[in-house]
Amino acid sequence: MDKFDCLKVFIHVAQLGTFTAAANELNLTQSAVSKKIAWLEKDVGVTLFHRHARAISLTVSGKQYLDLSLKLTSEIDVFESHLREEQASVTGVLKLSAPSAFSLQLLSKPLNLFMNSHPDLLVDISVSDKFVDLVESDIDIAIRASYLKDSGLKARWIIDNELVYFTSPGYLESHPPILKAEQLSQHQCLTYSLISPSNLWRFNDRNKEIRVKVREKLRSDSPEMLVKMAKLGQGIAAMPKWMIEKELESGTLVSLFEQYTKKKLPMYLVYKDSDHQPQRIRAFIDFVADYFKNNEL
Repeated sequence: MDKFDCLKVFIHVAQLGTFTAAANELNLTQSAVSKKIAWLEKDVGVTLFHRHARAISLTVSGKQYLDLSLKLTSEIDVFESHLREEQASVTGVLKLSAPSAFSLQLLSKPLNLFMNSHPDLLVDISVSDKFVDLVESDIDIAIRASYLKDSGLKARWIIDNELVYFTSPGYLESHPPILKAEQLSQHQCLTYSLISPSNLWRFNDRNKEIRVKVREKLRSDSPEMLVKMAKLGQGIAAMPKWMIEKELESGTLVSLFEQYTKKKLPMYLVYKDSDHQPQRIRAFIDFVADYFKNNEL
């Protein structure tokens, strides 16, 4: 028997004074009301009502239990009301996890627009390039660039990252010419440590994949650090094109290996699989996906 349902019946009986009145109020039979009260008394192990010939009255334990029941059902009603509000409005706390460069260069603008549209929302964003466990870290949405595995999570595609290999003009002037991927073994490379193995770079030459084990000069989990060191002439790096587009246009950095097919890595909004997501999560996913759909990088 449903205990919460029995509590509500108990409160009605206590407030109305008779099983019959409670039955009429709840649209139940008197027998059904009696059974629920009897089940509740057996469950808690105390007598809740004194039964008289024509009336009933609460026992001392019944009065104490009524106070507790009223408090409990009131708190549940308030909590359920908040949950229903979450399903209908963009309020509360939205917890995000996003890569560092993406957060600053691509996410900040749509996030600003979304926050301006929903002033009652608090956004808690963790900026990190490491993958986080959404359940353990209590994250609503993570933004990830990867080929997703079957993890029980849901995902919404937002963009494809076009990978570009690049270096500074100064590095090219002081090192041997580099025209083919195989020549990377003779050069200094700046690698991303969160990819394993970090020193194995792949290229697509028509229908053939070329794998090159590069010589690492610097390894880092910070994309910004790798770009900065490449600009300073420390070697060759690989990053999404959107991250260095301005430097390529100005000539601060130079793109390499244009003859190869560009590798693309999809980026997703990843979130927990639930049929009852709060409106703030659903709204943010739809907003960001539509933003990148309608705005070229």
